[in-house]
Amino acid sequence: MQIFRGFHHPGIAAACALTIGNFDGVHRGHQAMLALLNNEARHRGVPSCVLTFEPHPRDFFAALARKPELAPARIATLRDKLTELARCGVDQCVVLEFDARLSSQVPEAFIDNVLVRGLGARYVLVGDDFRFGAKRAGDYAMLDAAGAAKGFDVARMNSYEVHGLRVSSSEVRDALARGDMDGVHALLGRAYSISGHVVHGRKLGRQLGFKTVNLRFSHWKPAASGIFAVQVHGLDATGEPIDGVANLGIRPSLNPDDVNGGRVLLETHCLEWPPSLGEEGAYGKIIRVELLHKLHDELKYASLDDLKAGIARDCEQARAFFASTRRQTTRDRI
Repeated sequence: MQIFRGFHHPGIAAACALTIGNFDGVHRGHQAMLALLNNEARHRGVPSCVLTFEPHPRDFFAALARKPELAPARIATLRDKLTELARCGVDQCVVLEFDARLSSQVPEAFIDNVLVRGLGARYVLVGDDFRFGAKRAGDYAMLDAAGAAKGFDVARMNSYEVHGLRVSSSEVRDALARGDMDGVHALLGRAYSISGHVVHGRKLGRQLGFKTVNLRFSHWKPAASGIFAVQVHGLDATGEPIDGVANLGIRPSLNPDDVNGGRVLLETHCLEWPPSLGEEGAYGKIIRVELLHKLHDELKYASLDDLKAGIARDCEQARAFFASTRRQTTRDRI
């Protein structure tokens, strides 16, 4: 998948089949929409294209109003969103910066400047609640009329349901906030995961006897937080996932002025460290961590000894989870 920041690039296709949205999480509803988009693109002999925004429009308006509580919790980083879009077979993705200029653009100007001249849309697929342009004044009827006048087809996809539940990013956020990882899996069609480069941290874990591999979550408000039983992909040369226990959050037991400056980290302790990595072998590697089961919320410990004991308990709970899961898998096979 080709990725473009903005649409003023010579590599962007002259024509495309297009869908527009934030696609946070790339859940099963998004996946169904992208499958339809790819099919329509093939029939028209043009590439499929996703137009998405960074930051999320609601992030922009929350910052503008100085009300950070209005910003939605973020399911996925931009890296993970783009990875999932590529897995869905999308040919190109255009990431537009959502700023004051874009937010003030009236619907008619958005159609002319972005859809027609910028992206050469021949087909536009939107969701059933799609709105666009300044003050969300544009709707499906306006887009459909513009398509008839300017030479592109417009289609609308109804909501996607799983077990009678409408699949949406809001539902995924709610399930993550509850720690319902099985529910999240049902909505995403896959385990919830976070990927990125392994970065240096305070290295407190190795002092406590629980070395960690650390990923930064590049948004200040993740939809999930707490302590999880996880599997790490990309560390072992054999390709096998490694069981672990991870803390996603801001580490309330530590000084917020530490080396990570209070930023959100995913800190993962591998229950068995791959010997081939040596002591420093993980830094810079791109790994993916699947959050499979929530053990509990983040806790604030009174001392480092208490923190060490707490991590030891988390490791035992994670081992018990994996043992139970594998026993159940064995029984299912029998």
